[in-house]
Amino acid sequence: MLLGCLPGVAAAVALVLCTYGVERAAESSAAGPAPVRRTDAHTAPRPFIVPRAIWVGGTAREQPPPRYDDKVVAVFVHHTDSPNDYDCAAAPAHIRSLYEGQTTARAWDDIGYNFLVDRCGTIYEGRAGGTSRPVVGAHTLGFNHRTTGVAALGTFTAGVPVPPAMERAIAELAAWKLGLSGTDPRSHVRLVSSNGGSRYAAGATATLPALAGHNDGFMTSCPGAALQARLPAIRETAAQLQGRRTDAVRRQEQAREGTQGQAPAQDDRTAGVSG
Repeated sequence: MLLGCLPGVAAAVALVLCTYGVERAAESSAAGPAPVRRTDAHTAPRPFIVPRAIWVGGTAREQPPPRYDDKVVAVFVHHTDSPNDYDCAAAPAHIRSLYEGQTTARAWDDIGYNFLVDRCGTIYEGRAGGTSRPVVGAHTLGFNHRTTGVAALGTFTAGVPVPPAMERAIAELAAWKLGLSGTDPRSHVRLVSSNGGSRYAAGATATLPALAGHNDGFMTSCPGAALQARLPAIRETAAQLQGRRTDAVRRQEQAREGTQGQAPAQDDRTAGVSG
């Protein structure tokens, strides 16, 4: 299942197929998930984010006001399934093509992703509503509430290297957004599916990674096998940016204390964290 699009004239046609499974912003929010249990106050700095005015230019269309949740407890990572060999200076044009395709061929009210990241590690504001606010996106069918969607510009199928700068930017963004709700990027959260077209029946509670791939919530190959394989490392980097002990440090401490091989104590990352 392709999620991205081709730049230029092909955008309108390609997006009909390649963005199937990304829901529009009008999705019902009747069944809200349980509130997150806050742990220690672990936050991370806000990374630099290029405002949407840079890429939208004069192509902005009239749209309804943004919708908001109370917080963001999960980040879904996507790829746009578009070429990887672009000049980073051309990234705004690629994003504009995505926007034009989604708002014309798909008749959405805005671009579905909350953020986009290019191969040079530049983060762009996507969907309107304010980068610091919990804007309801249209990126993961059934799981747009209390989540944010970040799209990696490019195609990251098996064997394709993921640029380190892109990985770092995704980690910085996730650390910041999840830190606003006190969520550990390595944790799992409980989210309520709002659409039976997802991997879960409408109304079902799903336990998903706080930093998840699109395919964790929807039946798709997005964000690509290569990027999916890098998510554990991205989670660790994001947790470190929040000032949390990394798993490597935890193992070293256990080794020094002679506790390796013993059953680990229950961890907030897997115990009752909800979203």
